[in-house]
Amino acid sequence: MSALWSYLWPLVVMGLISGVVAGAVGFRAIQPVSNDSLVPPPPAPSHYRRKRLISLGLGFTAALVAAPIWSGPLGSGDRFAATIERQAREALDYYEMPKVTAHIHRGPLTRRLVLEGPADDWQQGELVRLFSQLPGVSDAQWSSSPAGMPLVLEGVAVSVLGFLSGLALAYLLELRRRYNAQWKW
Repeated sequence: MSALWSYLWPLVVMGLISGVVAGAVGFRAIQPVSNDSLVPPPPAPSHYRRKRLISLGLGFTAALVAAPIWSGPLGSGDRFAATIERQAREALDYYEMPKVTAHIHRGPLTRRLVLEGPADDWQQGELVRLFSQLPGVSDAQWSSSPAGMPLVLEGVAVSVLGFLSGLALAYLLELRRRYNAQWKW
């Protein structure tokens, strides 16, 4: 289970959908282009601009709100943490270290795995190296002092990237529609 597939991929899709919908509404709110190439089109009235800004703002807000809702009420953050903690527990059982515990740093939820329990220096170094390679874990350590980037902020960043990609796609579709609109046979 990687962080990209289980937690972040749905946020990319949510951002992409909100970007495409907001862009389709917002870019279509521009005043139509004249067919005569010698006459420049008049400037867009303010209600076209207002409609475009409102639709793009609502889409951007939807992309921003998607990550906290996905992580909190929909429970994706807890499922992500439980899966990583279960994998870490299975690995510790395999290495016959029952007194060592591993849990994801919470408050805020991050992808950092915190190890606790009795182990010598060599075991600590090897466990940090091994558990840093678990899919979805950004870093493993023996202290919880540097928390790292919260998982919700990573989700917001990915959702905004999806929104911007959807916006670019909607813009390209609108350019294609306008180009094809000039041909009246």
